[in-house]
Amino acid sequence: YKVAMRPGKPLMAGRIKDTPIVGLPGNPVSSMVCGHIFLTPMIRHMLGLPAEQTRHALAPLACAIEKNGPREHYMRASFYDGQLTPFDRQDSALLSVLSQANALLVRPPHAPELKAGVEVPYILL
Repeated sequence: YKVAMRPGKPLMAGRIKDTPIVGLPGNPVSSMVCGHIFLTPMIRHMLGLPAEQTRHALAPLACAIEKNGPREHYMRASFYDGQLTPFDRQDSALLSVLSQANALLVRPPHAPELKAGVEVPYILL
């Protein structure tokens, strides 16, 4: 199954009788991002905790970034000293980048190129 985000495929969700099933991608970075976006709310619900929307904060970009493609992109980034710096390499197989990231910069589909200083949404990890 595909979801219109990156990293994030394949992702599966369903039920077998009364048992909810979630299949996360095998790629570690894709699995972490999908787990954060999809699995955490599901677990909260199963525990009887109130629904909580993913909290997006805003921070200025420390550097310019290129335009985005047709899928929402959760870019691994570093939030430091009030600024957000996306990592140059966003390959979803790079665990080293994931280990250094403390934020996900959220880029909507077809987002234009952005200059340094522009405020962008992010999720603090």
